[in-house]
Amino acid sequence: MAATVDTELLDPEFMNKLDQLALVSKRILAGKMRGERITKRRGESVEFADYRNYVVGDDLRFLDWNVYARLDQLFIKLFLQEEDLHVSVLIDVSKSMDWGTPHKGLYAARVAAAVAYIGLVNFDRVSIYTYADGLQGELAGVRGRRLMFRVAEFLTNLTYESAGRLSSTGKQFAVRHPQPGIVLVISDFLEKEGYEEGLKFLLSRKYDLYALQVLSAEEINPRFVGDLSLTDVEDGDIAEVTAGRAVIDRYKRTVKAYCSQFRDYCTRRGISYMFTSTEIPFDRIVLSYFRKRGLLK
Repeated sequence: MAATVDTELLDPEFMNKLDQLALVSKRILAGKMRGERITKRRGESVEFADYRNYVVGDDLRFLDWNVYARLDQLFIKLFLQEEDLHVSVLIDVSKSMDWGTPHKGLYAARVAAAVAYIGLVNFDRVSIYTYADGLQGELAGVRGRRLMFRVAEFLTNLTYESAGRLSSTGKQFAVRHPQPGIVLVISDFLEKEGYEEGLKFLLSRKYDLYALQVLSAEEINPRFVGDLSLTDVEDGDIAEVTAGRAVIDRYKRTVKAYCSQFRDYCTRRGISYMFTSTEIPFDRIVLSYFRKRGLLK
């Protein structure tokens, strides 16, 4: 049964569909405590795996006394290890995300809410971070469906400020989160300083790294014509342009080339890249795109 969440983020019918899904990590590694995911590593969970000979120093609690009584030999019981899956979502809240129809920031928040909900339902350890010129807000380490209300509260109170700097964000996050896990970055990735340095910091850790590039319909296919004064919402730079058909066509080619370059950069480095316009229903991104890219099953 779906948790109570602001319907602006997720409606109950959609949440019921999410109940059937799970996040998939290519590298399920140990968290700080035993979780709900069983891996092939040997540990101390409830699922028996095998025996091995006792050696001095082993925990006597795991001796199998029944075997000892039959064989007069000491054996230690081994179990399958249960491990946490850490899931982190980084949401761009720079001023360029506070724009568009539909609103880019709200679109990103909806995707983040869906991913968080799937993680919580499956008892993954979920963290959500906002960033602009560095990490801003955070909701770290929540676990279990009952805490979805905290995720919803966090995502419905986003504020947008300053220019985006993925470089400082990537460095801060990588330093603070050395443990492996899934990391999904949701942004327009339109940064004057570029995206390369920030992603390099994230690549330095063993994350399953996903990048979702979100652009508004107006950014992809602008409909402005005539003499315009364009102001950069992040740094206030002003450009005077005459937007005729030739200028608009050149702009579209530039945007397409930029996105293609970013996609190629990600693909070469093992980052799962996805692109979407806010015109595409966000639930399609979750139910179709994420499943095709292996993030969900």
